Amino acid sequence: MNRKLYRKVAKAHGVSVKEVKADMQVAVDETYKNPNFYARCVYSAGEKPTIDEVVAHASRVAKARI
Repeated sequence: MNRKLYRKVAKAHGVSVKEVKADMQVAVDETYKNPNFYARCVYSAGEKPTIDEVVAHASRVAKARI
């Protein structure tokens, strides 16, 4: 599922999937240097969530609001 999403975003912005994932990882890393309430709500198996965990969380939240 996430693979299709990454490809769609990459195509829309004219970059590679690798670049999309790298940029998302930078965003997660920066957020978790000083996480706010919403960042702490994302389930994570480790100290900070993976980009797949962030995408899964965003998907759950979006579905719950429909």
